[in-house]
Formats: sequence, C-alpha cells, structure tokens
Amino acid sequence: MIDKTLKFILEKKPFKTLGSGRTDAMVSANEAAFELFLDEPLDDFDDFMKLFNHNLPQDIRALSIKEVDSDFNIIQSSKIKEYIYLFTHGQKNHPFCAPLMTTILEPLDIELMKQGAKCFQGTHNFKTYCFRATHEGVYNRTIDLCELTENHLFTANFFPETSYVLRVKGKGFMRNQIRLMMGALIKLGRGDITLEYITESLKPESTEVMDYIAPASGLILNTIEFN
Repeated sequence: MIDKTLKFILEKKPFKTLGSGRTDAMVSANEAAFELFLDEPLDDFDDFMKLFNHNLPQDIRALSIKEVDSDFNIIQSSKIKEYIYLFTHGQKNHPFCAPLMTTILEPLDIELMKQGAKCFQGTHNFKTYCFRATHEGVYNRTIDLCELTENHLFTANFFPETSYVLRVKGKGFMRNQIRLMMGALIKLGRGDITLEYITESLKPESTEVMDYIAPASGLILNTIEFN
C-alpha cells in the first residue's frame, strides 16, 4: 500500500523503496521504517508528509522523514528494535482484544515467567528459538533487554483489568524468535518446562527445538532506533 500511495502522489516519477525488515502476518507495528530512493530530491518535506499521510490507508501514518546520504542502507545500518508481546491469562476477553493481545485460557505463573524472561537477556545461542534452524545459521545473538511486566503501555476500555507485556530489545532477531521465546515462557508458566530447561536451551551444545510458537496477534514491533 505504501508503494501504491507513493506512485500516486509522485505522479509516476521513478522511485524505489526498501524496508528495514519484515514481520509475520498478523503482527502489528507501532513504528516501522523504509528507505525511499528518488532521482530528484523532494522540494518540501512538510508538503510531502501532508500529502503522503492524506493518501495513506487509515491504518498507516507517517511519523517523520529524514534525508540520508547515498551510503546509507536501511537493512545493513545498525539499529535497535524493541518488540513487545501483549497477553493475558485465565479468562476469555472481549473479542476486540484479539488483534492486539493473546489470551492464554489456562492460569499462568506470572512470577516464574518474569524469572524466565531474564534468562534470555544477554548473549546466548538462540538456535532453539529459530524456526527451522539449520547448521549454517549464526545463532549467537545478544538481547539487550528482556523483561515481563504488567501492561501499562496500551490501554482500552475493552481490555481486561490486568494484562502483561514482554519487552525484548536487541539488534537482530531470527525468524519467529520472539514468538518462540514467548512460547517457552507460556510453557514455563503452565508448568510444562522449568527455568533450568530455558537456561540449558541457550547453551551452545543445546539440541532442543522449541515446539510452541506463540500466536502472532500479540506481537508488536514497538520502536526502531538507528545508530
């Protein structure tokens, strides 16, 4: 839809876009970024932004625009991404929650899950938490922050009284990594696995394969910070 909008407002002038990355279907984005290549510079950034936002679909809004030099590459540029995962447990919620929040019907041990989230923080081998991992992949990754707290970021009158959020910050994530980590925490909260299992699964010699991918609807790409 972004390319379609640009084609309309640029009046068939040649352009190319490059996204900073992709997310799974049904995953939301509070912030995202793309690089726009033009043969000629824009005359006025403010006018462009007004026209761009006026013609974008209702579920997309441009927040800012910045000129970069020809050496910049939005994919290869160093950046920090923060993902959040919204969830609740123990009861079925209002249907309006479904696009943004995962509901786990079984009761969960939230305090134990908080401890489990901290296990992921730091530099580890995340092969267990990569969908269809191969022997050729680079699985040593660093997570700068991983914490599970009560949700105060997003509120709505149809949200349950209490909900929770997993916050994960890092430079690079593999396919389904956050959802597989969340899946492990759900299993931990249900008593299916232990803290020791998570710790062992992050070691280089681990051969474990996480078999539960948490639903996509609770995952949100919250922020992107370019270095």
